[in-house]
Amino acid sequence: MSDIHLKFVSPCQSFLDTSFFQELARLKLDVLKLDSTTKELTSSIDTSHIPRGSSCAHLFLDSDSFKDRKPREGELLIKGSLHNFNTIEEFKKVDKTKFLRDRADELWKEGTNDPNNCVKFSIISFADLKAFKFFYWVCVPCFQLDSLNPTVEDTGLLPSPSKFNEWFVTHPSCWSCLVTDSGELIEFNKSNSARSSTLCMRDTSSVEMVPSALTKSFVSLLKHFSPDLKKVRLVFIRSGKASSFWVDVDVSSVKGSEKAGLKVSGWERNLQNKLTPRAVDLSSLIDPLHVADQSLDLNLKLMKWRIAPEIDLGIIKSTSVLLLGSGTLGCYVARVLLAWGVRKITFVDNGTVSFSNPVRQPLFTFSSCGKPKAKAAADSLREIFPLVEAEGVELAVPMIGHPITNEAKQIEDYERLLELVKAHDVLFLLMDSRETRWLPTVLGYAEDKIVINAALGFDSYLVMRHGNYKREQKADRLGCYFCQDIVAPSDSLTDRTLDQMCTVTRPGVALMAASQSVELLVSILQHPKRNSGGPDEKVILGDLPHQIRGFLSEFKTLKLRTTAYEHCSACSSTIIEECKSRGWDFVRDALNDYKTVEDLCGLSEVQLKAEEVMNDVLYEWNDDGEDGELL
Repeated sequence: MSDIHLKFVSPCQSFLDTSFFQELARLKLDVLKLDSTTKELTSSIDTSHIPRGSSCAHLFLDSDSFKDRKPREGELLIKGSLHNFNTIEEFKKVDKTKFLRDRADELWKEGTNDPNNCVKFSIISFADLKAFKFFYWVCVPCFQLDSLNPTVEDTGLLPSPSKFNEWFVTHPSCWSCLVTDSGELIEFNKSNSARSSTLCMRDTSSVEMVPSALTKSFVSLLKHFSPDLKKVRLVFIRSGKASSFWVDVDVSSVKGSEKAGLKVSGWERNLQNKLTPRAVDLSSLIDPLHVADQSLDLNLKLMKWRIAPEIDLGIIKSTSVLLLGSGTLGCYVARVLLAWGVRKITFVDNGTVSFSNPVRQPLFTFSSCGKPKAKAAADSLREIFPLVEAEGVELAVPMIGHPITNEAKQIEDYERLLELVKAHDVLFLLMDSRETRWLPTVLGYAEDKIVINAALGFDSYLVMRHGNYKREQKADRLGCYFCQDIVAPSDSLTDRTLDQMCTVTRPGVALMAASQSVELLVSILQHPKRNSGGPDEKVILGDLPHQIRGFLSEFKTLKLRTTAYEHCSACSSTIIEECKSRGWDFVRDALNDYKTVEDLCGLSEVQLKAEEVMNDVLYEWNDDGEDGELL
């Protein structure tokens, strides 16, 4: 077998756990900052558990690699260094050949003092913390004297490796040892080299009868220590009982004992077997916002496992919601929407947070007092979940029956409201007064939006969805909040006492109404026809009612249905078409005099007929009640 060159495999294959990059990101942000000096690492190689199909042992790195730790059972610790650059340009400009040679020169110098120190690794890296992408390249330098060209003379399996294994167990930090002529195992160093011609090494290779490239470094050091050595037996110890082997090599080709130069190798190849750096994108794991995003969706996604596998979470997540009113109802509705995964929520309100609000309205704290409600609610929602697209808009919704006082400002509010209605899929009507709900109801029909209405009493509540509007549709259309009224809403706020100006209600009523209004929306979104689904139909989550009326005093809930009233002041075709065609001119007339709305939709005629009927009843009653002329 003479004149056969000794072949080698890579010393190890790196495996970098995600926790390694997480710790690197933390250190870069909080500790290292712009410091690009070399950082020490500690890794481990488990030669007793080389994965099947792998030609060599794995070099494991995780968050603990940044610490100086003790080896676990079966581990062989290996020291290393991290060279992290501040820019991708610096990383790319590194002279990879020079970098590897410099590391090899350092290991040669350390190895001449202690051969066990010639095994180390180095990593060059760049951490892009904006995108949470990491670029890195691992090298385990292996060196060989220029004039050294070992040739194989003989080889064979090692029949009894037990004494070698026992020696390495008692010397966990040693990579190699020497065997004396008497068979004694001694440490490999310069002074002991003259006593032996047998070099024993731990082998990280799993290829049959082919050692790892670390062999070159140890043989070069042995030849450096014993220049006149011509033949040497190399013993390679592996974890498998039948896999350890020996090789007799001729090293006489070296002329002189001085180091004339080193041949160096060690950069790791990628999965395509190319000598190039690697890149890993861990944004979904390292960015806390992505972690929060995944955590928020966890409960929702667990529903699909067994409980409701057909539920469409995507339609919920992509739905944009406009909350008209940022008080008690608005705050609770927003929280439930967030829990369902809704990501775009806009608050509308023209009030400020008062000192009585925080205890009843969960998006406000004491420090919120005095701030605009809509903006404070949006800010609070983003603090809870930063990825939510929350906006607060301060405007006064124009109210029917409230005459124009500043037309320029009210036109601006109307146009902004119309813009918001068009930009969102769903409207929630959560205001205090009936007249504030009128215009959003009309606009919701005109723009074909889903409208959810929630209203509170002292110990009762109403949750309902407004029906869809089609001009040609006359029968069986679901009604709106105003369909049971025979008068248009008007100014109900003037001359009100304090208890009438505030929503006086039992504290739990708002939570019940808010949760059921959002659950109603989610059920609507699960219907293939969305809001066109009838109140008798069912979806994956259950019923799809029109109205829910709750009575807390009796702990009772009723599901009701109301068809659209042809003379409704908000959803009759006359009103909706008038709003579409005339816009602000129509709204201005309604604000200045609610009677114009009653005239348009036919309520004035209904009232007139009702008065005529009542007069006839009273006339007949008066006739029947006469006792005759008194004498």
